Amino acid sequence: MTTPPAQRSFEALRHPHYRTYFLVMAAAMMADSIEHVISYWVVFQQFHSPALAGFAVASHWFPFLFLSVAVGGLTDRYDPRRLIQIGVLLFMLVSLGWGLLFLTGTLQMWNAMLLLVLHGVAGVLWNVSGQVLIHHLVPAASLPSAVRLNATSRYLGLLAGPALGSALMLVLGPIVGIFTNVAIYLPALLWMQRLPATPAAEPIAGRPALRGLGDILATLRVISGHRTIVAMLLLGGSTSLLIGNAYQAQMPGFAQDLGHARVDFSYSLLLGADAAGALLAGLLLESRRMLVARGSSAFVLALLWSAALAAFALSHSYLFALPLLCLAGFVELSFNAMAQTLVQLNAPPAQRGRVIGLYAMAALGLRGFSGVSVGLIGALIGIHNSLLLSALLLSGILAGGLAFTVRTPR
Repeated sequence: MTTPPAQRSFEALRHPHYRTYFLVMAAAMMADSIEHVISYWVVFQQFHSPALAGFAVASHWFPFLFLSVAVGGLTDRYDPRRLIQIGVLLFMLVSLGWGLLFLTGTLQMWNAMLLLVLHGVAGVLWNVSGQVLIHHLVPAASLPSAVRLNATSRYLGLLAGPALGSALMLVLGPIVGIFTNVAIYLPALLWMQRLPATPAAEPIAGRPALRGLGDILATLRVISGHRTIVAMLLLGGSTSLLIGNAYQAQMPGFAQDLGHARVDFSYSLLLGADAAGALLAGLLLESRRMLVARGSSAFVLALLWSAALAAFALSHSYLFALPLLCLAGFVELSFNAMAQTLVQLNAPPAQRGRVIGLYAMAALGLRGFSGVSVGLIGALIGIHNSLLLSALLLSGILAGGLAFTVRTPR
């Protein structure tokens, strides 16, 4: 198993290209979060449907399940910058679509479902290609820092997004707010055009063509002897399958159940607490160089995440729910960044894109099913009960994974 080398605090930010990449991706993630805040709120107000909120999760993540390895294969052959640009353009078009439907008052359930699916396709293009691109922005010694800061930039956007999204809704209204959001994506789109070509920009002779399911099976055979990668696939897949981020799409309902007088404001604070915890984790772990990436540590942190969400599901106090979500965000970034780092460090260079895509398929694509376990089942037994049940089941799987990891020889 390859382990991360010792490094200085915020090592990746010492590289100019990565520093700019960090900032523009944080802005783009903020725009992504703003879109969710505005669109989820309008959809919740119009349809009051936990099932549709569950579909929002499923449709957003199922493209990762079906397309991640294919996109990873494309990054093995072509320039990941262009794939990122295509993803950002799709994000912009989706925000424009929401704005036009809000403006004309013609939003229907099928419109919302289509836009959510397109948003998911944009996400897989952006996410997988971005993970590959950082290998060409920093040297190998700085990769663990780059992966962790990449996750931190995501949560920086998620933290700022709910606050700015709520402000845009309150000051400008959802229509002008969603149109304004389109411009926030522009820096990422334009900077990718100016970024100098990387080695990935040149097609590499001998790389296999895309083969659909054959790519997935071939990549599984490649990583079958890499026990660390297999363990991280189990970790990422199980956490995504049973919980993922499905509870975030249900935040309007949780906020209402917690009895706060301003549901729109409390809903944004709940989302912000989760992101604040993750941002704190990224900053603390980078500045103190804490928690060296190890498989067993990743499983322990995931168990803590499951316990925090189980406690949140049982909570009937708004003030108690906020610190629980902050703790959940802290450990979520920690174990996800560890798993991603270990996968990237141990992936064979010739098939790095496909291996990263396979991990994204497990860690992100299976989140679509969490829309069923938390959202659709929540429509039958209540979202608090469905989240609690999912967290308890996940804890059992993670305990088994931890035992497997501890027994795995180094």
